[in-house]
Amino acid sequence: MPQKGAVPTAASQLVFEKAHVSELLTENASPDYWTEGLRLGTQEVIVTIDSGEYKGEELHVTNYMNAYANVDLQQGTPIIVRLDLDTQKHPYVVYIANYDRSFVLIALALIFAMLLIFLGGKKGISALTGLIFTVLSIWFLLIPLVQRGVPSILASILIVALTTIVSLFLLNGFSLKTLCATLGCIGGVTIAGIVAYIAGIMTPISGFNMTEAEELILRASDSGLKISGLLVSGILISSLGAVMDIALTITSAVSELHDMNPKATQTELFKASLNIGRDAMGTMANTLILAFAGASLNTLILFRIFDYPYLQIFNSDMITVEIIQGLAGSIGIILTVPFVAALSSVAFEKNK
Repeated sequence: MPQKGAVPTAASQLVFEKAHVSELLTENASPDYWTEGLRLGTQEVIVTIDSGEYKGEELHVTNYMNAYANVDLQQGTPIIVRLDLDTQKHPYVVYIANYDRSFVLIALALIFAMLLIFLGGKKGISALTGLIFTVLSIWFLLIPLVQRGVPSILASILIVALTTIVSLFLLNGFSLKTLCATLGCIGGVTIAGIVAYIAGIMTPISGFNMTEAEELILRASDSGLKISGLLVSGILISSLGAVMDIALTITSAVSELHDMNPKATQTELFKASLNIGRDAMGTMANTLILAFAGASLNTLILFRIFDYPYLQIFNSDMITVEIIQGLAGSIGIILTVPFVAALSSVAFEKNK
């Protein structure tokens, strides 16, 4: 969201609309062996605009297809087009931006929501509401705060605390379970952030080493954006889901054990919940490590193809960032288990 009085960016002035191919005029395209079947070449088509103030207009377009921007058109193909406007605000050039994937994405989201509600019942509705709140908080609160120069680590901690409280409250209401899980989640995420911060100082590495840093640096001087803390902020956000999961798992286990045996001591509750946590922490740690590995898979393949020395691979900026992110988040998960187990066992035992 641009700041009040700010000059609009070039990207915000671009006009994108939905459209479809109404006629395929000519094409000079054929599959190439190195593109694994993708067709390369050009197409001449007529597209009909389907949205916005230019809805219904037909425009002639030349579609250029290469291996990296490959929108292979057929008659009726739904697409997204970028319109360039003349001084009278009439579109005179059309650029094929991409396929219109709205239907597939919306359908997939609806299937996810329906399965969550059908199988989860009221809990599923609460989980879905919490997820929506978290996404909106990141987009409408965290990112604008960081844009305006608020320290990104502080802003991320505030958003983590807010989304944790809301999500767990929606799942369990005001209860001792919610309180313990919330404190445990915030504690675990904070631990992950502290570990990443210390590792970043010792390495040294920061947000300036991230792949998008160059473009952010160009914008930072105008918006007040502070780049140095973005690495830790990303770890705080990315580890939130896994830490929240294990914190609630441990707290729920202690609650059930206490309900089954109200006379259980703090030590008994702690040992039992710790045993449960040991089973969960391995899978949760794997979740983060595999997520970061998946995000870097193309780079890892390139390293193998070019046969880079391992010394360079593990000390490169990108791989170091991914390793710190994965391990810091995993350390946060592991330490969340005894922290939440101790906190919950004391709280539920005192609540007899």
